[in-house]
Amino acid sequence: MTSAATVTAAPGPEPAELLRRLRSRSSRGPDDGPVTHVERVPPRPGTSVPWPQWAPEQLRAAFARRGVVTPWQHQAEAAELAYAGQHVVLATGTASGKSLAYQLPALATLLTDPRATVLYLAPTKALAADQLRAVAGLGLDGVRPASYDGDTPRAEREWIRQHSRFVLTNPDMLHHGILPGHAGWSTFLRRLAYVIVDECHTYRGVFGSHVAHVLRRLRRQAERHRRTPVFVLASATSGDPAAAASRLTGLPVEAVVADASPRGGLTFALWEPPLLPPSAEAVENDATELMQVRRSALRESADLLTDAVAAGVRTLAFVRSRRGAEVVATMARRSLDEAVPGLGARVAAYRAGYLREERRGLEQALLSGELLGLASTNALELGVDLAGLDAVLICGYPGTRASLWQQAGRAGRSGREALAILVARDDPLDTYLVHHPEALFGRPVESTVLDPTNPYVLGPQLCCAAAEAPLTPADLELFGGPAAVAAVEALVASGALRRRPTGWYWTHAGRPEVDLRGTGGAPVSVVESSTGRLLGTVDPESSHFQVHPGAVYLHQGASYVVDDLDLDDACALVHAEEPDWSTHARDVTSLSVASVRSYVDAGPVGLFLGEVDVTNQVVSYQRRRIGSGEVLDTRPLDLPTRELHTVAVWFTVSPQALAAAGVEVADVPGALHAAEHAAIGLLPLVATCDRWDIGGLSTAAHADTEAPTVFVYDGHPGGAGFAERAYGTAAAWLRATRDAIAECGCEAGCPSCVQSPKCGNGNNPLSKSGAVKVLDVVLAALRDAPTLPVDQGLVHLDRSPVM
Repeated sequence: MTSAATVTAAPGPEPAELLRRLRSRSSRGPDDGPVTHVERVPPRPGTSVPWPQWAPEQLRAAFARRGVVTPWQHQAEAAELAYAGQHVVLATGTASGKSLAYQLPALATLLTDPRATVLYLAPTKALAADQLRAVAGLGLDGVRPASYDGDTPRAEREWIRQHSRFVLTNPDMLHHGILPGHAGWSTFLRRLAYVIVDECHTYRGVFGSHVAHVLRRLRRQAERHRRTPVFVLASATSGDPAAAASRLTGLPVEAVVADASPRGGLTFALWEPPLLPPSAEAVENDATELMQVRRSALRESADLLTDAVAAGVRTLAFVRSRRGAEVVATMARRSLDEAVPGLGARVAAYRAGYLREERRGLEQALLSGELLGLASTNALELGVDLAGLDAVLICGYPGTRASLWQQAGRAGRSGREALAILVARDDPLDTYLVHHPEALFGRPVESTVLDPTNPYVLGPQLCCAAAEAPLTPADLELFGGPAAVAAVEALVASGALRRRPTGWYWTHAGRPEVDLRGTGGAPVSVVESSTGRLLGTVDPESSHFQVHPGAVYLHQGASYVVDDLDLDDACALVHAEEPDWSTHARDVTSLSVASVRSYVDAGPVGLFLGEVDVTNQVVSYQRRRIGSGEVLDTRPLDLPTRELHTVAVWFTVSPQALAAAGVEVADVPGALHAAEHAAIGLLPLVATCDRWDIGGLSTAAHADTEAPTVFVYDGHPGGAGFAERAYGTAAAWLRATRDAIAECGCEAGCPSCVQSPKCGNGNNPLSKSGAVKVLDVVLAALRDAPTLPVDQGLVHLDRSPVM
């Protein structure tokens, strides 16, 4: 047997040749192959400029040792603005060198002012660790960069507070550690010159709204020490980055968007997995059209990863879920070992939930070439330097065009030609996109959606600020003006805050418990029962679905079955087992309307935006045979209900209009249910969300609307801005939904159009033809409505001025 360390792959083929080889492996002929579209992004030259005059020679020499002779024009432009004291956001493509744009002014200031300090914020630990390596590698005397996060040993934390001048951390640690302990950081804060916010486009929805207030709390503490640091933000290409950065920081921000870096050519293919042969049961019952489904995107991505690694192509496969990343890596390893014993060891999985040592080891193995293939969640989407990648596989549309291009841009660094393939899932949105490439290519990326005035975010954040120092009227302007005043009055009435002549005071002994990421508490530890070994963690929001009793849990290719889930202790006990089945949780949902914010009266159709109360419970799980997907049985679960007050968009249709459109009374539930599924699946086309960020419910007669109704709601307390976006783009959103259903080649509905992977009712009942008729009625009524909402880009609109 050949060891993994001695396996050497031949140099990989060019992207066009690799794509040709991959297409030839498909079971379909050349005229009906898996590739529905190929987009060619041509290479471009770079434009460099001289170093700014204020850049110290020591710093220029350090960058030169790294191979940077002169900066690109966009790097110098952003650095000049920051050094001049202007808050700036640099929004350019992947691998465009954004890190130099903020390192240049920050490090120049540290070298010329021995008292200055810099705070760097990254959304992930991996990105912060990568930046620490980059800054430390410059070898600059006196900078003393250090990482301060949850993995930092306590013995090192005091030294970092007192001596590090370039602290790298994340919003969670700033929120939980630095700001509550601001007295211990007083020396650092009174010298704070720059705050760097890397990958700021990731701060969206509820998480982004929380981070916006954490940054305002940071500004408040710095101002108490008479410091006004310059904010330098780095973003993937996004819609209106200046406005998004201003909402995030509460400051006027100037944008630099012209990318002057060189770029190798990119071949971008859209790939639709083939239809599976009809089952024997379908053939026997003459129902082949009704029961055909496509090969899974996971299986297809695993085969593509296998072929790429076998060809010596260094490849990164992005997979939507932690479980999916494990499955793709496991299948690829198995196939490679069958072809060349030992070659499977050069493929691994990477995801959140791994221990720190595992993550760092995998990153190093990919950088060194020890690994040729990696199946990862979006944990590696951000700017960790993974130079040398030849190809990227994207298993399922990642939810936004910004993320799509961010992931595709991970290949082809150092100016080389690259290949990116989007592998469509059997899902309405993915199917729509691979047959409508104009929805992906040649269109601007989305604006970032966040709402700092969300009362479910603003109230808790004001409590945190008050616990750090009493709130003053000037602080309320900082935190949102009228919205903050209303929130403080409510907090006083509830007893959380108390008004004194010097301000509003936090009334409790302990600190407020506020989770920035909306995961509902501490992560659930996954522990092997027999050894006590910690395998990883699962966020509490997902624990009911992923680690319920009886669930199959995957970790680095090994399979475990959950014995017990203790929600009070946040612990799931598992044992090693290789069952021939997978598990799929099922849930039930009920919804009531709390209030209506806005509505459109379109005759037989009503379109509404408002607040709703949602109750959800995971009640059972199915065991399905691996390979065939056959349902073996359904087993009950006894898990607590969860309640959510959020924002929803919904439409009603009169029974008379449905009857006139040819929807029989018996088909109304299935028609609405199918339309709901497809509408959820297509919403990411118009809003910066993932289908797992939103939920839905449909009913032939809802108690609150007294009419057939379809609801789509934000899956976060208080809402995340997605429902508002849907309301403002209702015509475009529902038109794309209708087209996706009508254009699907199936006869009665499939995962590519109206079936949902998260349906708690087992996708029953569904009426594909009825859904098209329902949406035709809705679209015709909205077209004639005189007060149809206008798409204003970011519909939530700030309810207070940017300060």
